[in-house]
Amino acid sequence: MKSKQYPSTLDYIGNTPLLRLNHASDQTGCEILGKAEFMNPGGSIKDRAALGIVRDAEANGRLKPGGTIVEGTAGNTGIGLAVVGNALGYETVIVMPDNQSQDKIDTLKSYGVTLHLVPAVPLKDPNHFTKVSERIAEELNEKNENGAVWANQFNNTANRDYHEQTTGVEIYAQTNGEIDAFICSVGTGGTLAGVARALKARNENIKIGLADPAGSALYNFYAHGELKAEGDSISEGIGNSRITDNLADTPIDMPYQLPDSESIPLVYDMIRREGLSLGSSSGVNVAGAIRMARDLGPGHVIVTLLCDSAMRYRARLFNREYLAGKGLTLPEWLNLD
Repeated sequence: MKSKQYPSTLDYIGNTPLLRLNHASDQTGCEILGKAEFMNPGGSIKDRAALGIVRDAEANGRLKPGGTIVEGTAGNTGIGLAVVGNALGYETVIVMPDNQSQDKIDTLKSYGVTLHLVPAVPLKDPNHFTKVSERIAEELNEKNENGAVWANQFNNTANRDYHEQTTGVEIYAQTNGEIDAFICSVGTGGTLAGVARALKARNENIKIGLADPAGSALYNFYAHGELKAEGDSISEGIGNSRITDNLADTPIDMPYQLPDSESIPLVYDMIRREGLSLGSSSGVNVAGAIRMARDLGPGHVIVTLLCDSAMRYRARLFNREYLAGKGLTLPEWLNLD
């Protein structure tokens, strides 16, 4: 009997569909397309960074059979690393700030990771979640004969490189090269930087946009040359107060700052009009794409990312009392009572 090669979990990371967002497209006269990254096995775009970082660590001999993957993350990268680690036989240790959604915490636990919740403190604090994860990796390296690798998603450019090799190439191919602009938000910077490099290498006229939530310093940096944060946002896992190694030297043509009052209603709008239940970062991304469409004018093709599911943020996105405290409201058609 002839053996057939069937795909495994990791084979389904990437090659996600590109969807037309009908309402946003019709509203602006542009083709606004969302890359459906929520369809990755771990439910978010961070599966890509996880796979790229792990494969790079294997290739460089830093991660050996029986080893451990350690990372500090707001949640989705941890889930992605758990998916990849479990599929390849590695243990996964995650350090996460304790102000993240309970839904993401529960999801991480369900994958069997060793989870450390630490207070949310500024980056300069030695107890910042990324620094705690680095120390844990160093300690495990000393104790574990199979070693441990610190994923270091913010400054490990294997993150950016993997997006350049996959996400950016896919977007260009799926639009048959007929893409005028790409925009997304930034956490580590790996996605925007990698996609920007891939697209600019194929057509330097493609515009690259930054969709930045309030409370992040990146908009002011690219618009005014100063890392300065203003306001705050209920969005998780996006925004930054520094230029990471992944983001460094990325060509940003059109930066935007999107307040929650503009981005969060789009989360509900996409549920109602598109049948897409997506997280707050997708709301920021689509809000940025709409702004970009209005600035570029009708007739352009603009691509953004649909990062993960709204179900990872149920306690915030569908909580009337919580939203009211942030000056936000749920639409009347949502029957949650």
